[in-house]
Amino acid sequence: MDDPACHILSVGGHKVLFVMATRQEYGPHLQARIDPLISGVGPVEAAVETARALAVLDHRGAGPHLVVTLGSAGSRRLDHAEVYQVARVAYRDMDASLLGFEKGRTPFLDEPAVVELPHRIAGVRSASLSTGGAIISGPGYDAIAEEMVDMESFAVLRAAQRHGLPLIGLRGISDGRSDLARFEDWTEYLHIVDEKLAQALDLLAAQLAAGGLDALAAGAQAQEERR
Repeated sequence: MDDPACHILSVGGHKVLFVMATRQEYGPHLQARIDPLISGVGPVEAAVETARALAVLDHRGAGPHLVVTLGSAGSRRLDHAEVYQVARVAYRDMDASLLGFEKGRTPFLDEPAVVELPHRIAGVRSASLSTGGAIISGPGYDAIAEEMVDMESFAVLRAAQRHGLPLIGLRGISDGRSDLARFEDWTEYLHIVDEKLAQALDLLAAQLAAGGLDALAAGAQAQEERR
């Protein structure tokens, strides 16, 4: 079984665990910078693998200071092949509204339907994100309020929260402009996304080195004040 310690990287004096869903998103620019935990696709796999890794590291007293989830996302509103960081994330599969709960809110869990992420990288554009177990295309976007969609970020967030760790989400827009009809409709822009995700990680490293996690919290506050 993969040793999660292999995926901890010291970035600006802070231990960071990077989490990605697939190796298809892990191109040469990211390979030159990180060795991520590959969680598998979807909220279940992402939750299981991230939680396992963090539990093992915590047991050893070797847990990270920060978790970063990164990869591709779909959007029909945002610029394609551009990278955005997650300002807030929702879990679109959760719907207990027939029992009187707000759609998107997990029953008996003290979390809002849309969770704000209080740490961000200055200089990277932010957007809202919806996580769920289905690939979204065409009219599937009509029911989603958030600006981009993925299949893992909310799950990774919940695992990080369980261990009291901050999370940063980075997503490159790979699809959504037109309907998905084949595998290559997703992979066409991944080489550009790889390069731009790597550039965002360089900004993260510089800000952690200069100001630590406080700098990332200040970056989030500054972005919200500009909204």
